[in-house]
Amino acid sequence: MPGIYIFSEDVALAKQLLTPALELKKSLNQPVTVLAVSEPDAKELSTLGADKVVILQSPSKWVDGFAEAIYKQFNDAKASILLVGGTLCGKGIASYVAAKLDAGMVTDATVLKVADGGLLATRVLYAGLALCEEQVALPAVLTIHARTFLAPSAAATPSVIETVAVEADTRVTVGKVTATGDSGVDITAAQKLVAVGRGFRKKEDLKLAEDLAAALKAELACTRGVAEDEHWLPIARYVGISGQTVKPDLYLAVGLSGQVQHMVGCRGSKVIVAINTDEHAPIFESADYGLVGDLYVVLPLLTAALRK
Repeated sequence: MPGIYIFSEDVALAKQLLTPALELKKSLNQPVTVLAVSEPDAKELSTLGADKVVILQSPSKWVDGFAEAIYKQFNDAKASILLVGGTLCGKGIASYVAAKLDAGMVTDATVLKVADGGLLATRVLYAGLALCEEQVALPAVLTIHARTFLAPSAAATPSVIETVAVEADTRVTVGKVTATGDSGVDITAAQKLVAVGRGFRKKEDLKLAEDLAAALKAELACTRGVAEDEHWLPIARYVGISGQTVKPDLYLAVGLSGQVQHMVGCRGSKVIVAINTDEHAPIFESADYGLVGDLYVVLPLLTAALRK
């Protein structure tokens, strides 16, 4: 029967996809089914209001190899909409399913509405400089970036959980998983962030930002240049269009210019505070509060004041 399907290998993102799915359910009067690849993920997802959670059981640990199984689940059900988490893996799976269905696909959707028998999707273009509305017929496949939506509240009744044996693509196997060596901190979950840019002259000077972050009980984030060019901080702490997307309560931007490629990753922050010597820096156009000053003077004073 027609329905709305969800898939993401990232369980936190799969939870977020339930929010637009449940809204679409109200408009289409169609059930919501979540596809999961493990029993622990399925149990977590079953508490948030889906009609059913299906565990795709396979010995394969290569998530990309589930594309054909996801297509079959969706196609056999003659479902209407597939929402996929907009990770690198998710976008690959979404494009595979859309091609097999010969269906329309929208990437990085931010708003979804049922209109004229199809789906009207809004997505961001040009690193946040423009919005585009695309009308797609059903069935349709859409990817949604992490933290576009909040996860829904727990439902009164848990979802039905089913297990289905599937054949995953085994041409690629996962032999070994090695940690990146980072501290394991997920900056996307932080409520406060101190973000650093190339206004810092050398790596050792980041201690000023670290002290401020400690006083604020915040995590440290950075621009692409700090992570990829200078290698002062791990890639996992880079905020931007090809890095992390964050939505903290406080985003304190220190010594960064605020180019659009960076701001697209933090524009959802509740409060943005900027510290920069250049009063014409683009960051001040996005900031709720701005302070024109030398970070080497301002940060020690601010840290001392917070510690009192």
